[in-house]
Amino acid sequence: MQAFLKQNSYVNLISKNDEKYLWEKHVFDSLAIDKFIGKYLSAEKTYRLLDIGTGGGFPSVPIALTYQNIQVTALDSIRKKINAIENIKQELDIKNLTTICNRAENMHEKFDIITSRAVASLDKICLYALPLLKNGGYFVAYKSRKTPEEILEAEKILKKYQAKIIDIIEYKLPLNEDYTRNLIVIN
Repeated sequence: MQAFLKQNSYVNLISKNDEKYLWEKHVFDSLAIDKFIGKYLSAEKTYRLLDIGTGGGFPSVPIALTYQNIQVTALDSIRKKINAIENIKQELDIKNLTTICNRAENMHEKFDIITSRAVASLDKICLYALPLLKNGGYFVAYKSRKTPEEILEAEKILKKYQAKIIDIIEYKLPLNEDYTRNLIVIN
């Protein structure tokens, strides 16, 4: 967390007000993917994960630090954010993390898993994620209270790519206020 806070002092990765909730709002939230991983992935297999719009490195950096069998690619179009994540990667010696400064629509590789957290509405992010997903892969979208509305808006896009929502995993952030979140799992 110190490596992140150091980079945040140079580049505004998260708001200064959120720094005191770094663990609860960002790290804990990022690692909620454990609920998906435990249910759908094998610990013996290696996976390639793309995090679209990684911003300050959430969820890509916590995932790379926690899961050695996942090769994480952090994608963002803002160079200063990618540079900050590169600095964190170097400082913490994260071997299974790669950074790319680009836009998702310019990518052509296919991935086993794609994540996106706080980037865009589900229909918009599906347009970027689903073409980059390997057949049989999983797109895990981190979403908040508006999940039912976003799912309705995304129906046409899901149909276009023959994708289905196979699970909605609900969890709460460890805060006094009610911060209910969802992982929308698309296959």
